[in-house]
Amino acid sequence: MVPTTATIRDTLALYLSQQGMSIHQFSIQAGINSGTLSRILKGQQPIAMNHLERITKGMGLPEDHFYSLYVDECFYYSAPTWRRLRPFLVRSAELGRLDCVEQVVQNLLENLTYAPMLFEVAEGLFQEGLWKAAELLYKNVSASEKYQNSERLAVCQFRLFRIALGDDQAQNLQAAHIFECYLDRLDEADQLDGLKHLGHVYGSMHRWHKVDELAKEMLRLATLRYNLQRQSDRRENNEKTPEKPLYFYILYAQLIRSTVCEEFGDYKSALDWVSLYMDGGWIQEDNVEVKRTVAQFQEWGTANSLLYRVLAGQHEALSEYVEYISLRTDEIFIGLYNIILSANRYDWNVDYILERFAAYIPYRTNLAEFGILHNQQVIASQYARFLAELASYYLHNKREEGITFILQSLESSARINSESTIIKCVDLFEQHRYLADEEEKEQYKLLIREVQDSHEKKVHYSSSFL
Repeated sequence: MVPTTATIRDTLALYLSQQGMSIHQFSIQAGINSGTLSRILKGQQPIAMNHLERITKGMGLPEDHFYSLYVDECFYYSAPTWRRLRPFLVRSAELGRLDCVEQVVQNLLENLTYAPMLFEVAEGLFQEGLWKAAELLYKNVSASEKYQNSERLAVCQFRLFRIALGDDQAQNLQAAHIFECYLDRLDEADQLDGLKHLGHVYGSMHRWHKVDELAKEMLRLATLRYNLQRQSDRRENNEKTPEKPLYFYILYAQLIRSTVCEEFGDYKSALDWVSLYMDGGWIQEDNVEVKRTVAQFQEWGTANSLLYRVLAGQHEALSEYVEYISLRTDEIFIGLYNIILSANRYDWNVDYILERFAAYIPYRTNLAEFGILHNQQVIASQYARFLAELASYYLHNKREEGITFILQSLESSARINSESTIIKCVDLFEQHRYLADEEEKEQYKLLIREVQDSHEKKVHYSSSFL
């Protein structure tokens, strides 16, 4: 059905009449050829995107003023052409006109031959950080190809997984479960990045057996591809490459496996993995990026070698570890978390360390540059756990500030929907309720209500996928 609202041509004709302007006068004002403008007004020529921009500017209107009407122009008053629609889609995304993006996509996907072109636009928007618009395109392309066992469908699901990741751990886990079904359909280069991001999600949920499984596959795949690359004299021009060089994923997988061993309390095996990712001598490439990457892994290895001694209960290593992290501000929060963990485990007094680094509680520095295990999801989870451990540390000595840290941890845990830390906080508070004043008890009650509301939303969210 043809729309009954006024068209862009109608609005322009009315404007010329009200302003008492001729076509020639407006063509000069808008910077459009008068013959072209005349044919547009008579409906003899479709309105190109650059014409729309000039007409809108010539009338002194906001750039997206006619965007809703332009969708009608492209589909009802002229034959749809990709040469007009592609720039319109991109500009609509840049201006946040997701309604126009949605309208164009819905109309185009009546013809499935447009799916590859929409996918290409989505990839461009994703790279530019316009994720909301890209999400619309990926979802629609996925729906059009849901019965196809295609790599394009798998890439759409990978991108949707990346876009879905946020503070809510339950939703992150749901997104991971959906994407994981498509992982093996991806090109091997994308598989490496998929494994990396899945590892972040499962790591933030403390599902270390799953993290180890993903790290093993990453190590196998990256090693295989790297060896094939070394044996080949040249790389195919159309060969897809992952976000990082292949040697990075080998070192990264070894680092993850070291972290898994740490979480399981197997510090000897963790140190064995440290020795592997600190050794970059096998890397064939020789450039600035290689040197920088190897140096970074060696620095992490040095820190972790000290850390594992601390976590194993070697109190004599604590002062050395403290001095090491004091020189690296981006690592201080992670260091404090591990120190308080060890203090609770071995009944150490670390008040002097907490006082020294009081400015780093709460954690406010930037995330580690590589997005290694200290990525946003892991940091948010670790911060909530850190506050809970800090509460345990103070409450062990019947110190009332422990209640404050329980409430802070509970608030952080509720925000990211971290069930394990919520349970720890509730257990701690109920054990030490007698130390809380009436205001703190009321705050606790409100936070528990917030947790319950969040749980109900989670149940509703999960059921929507059934």
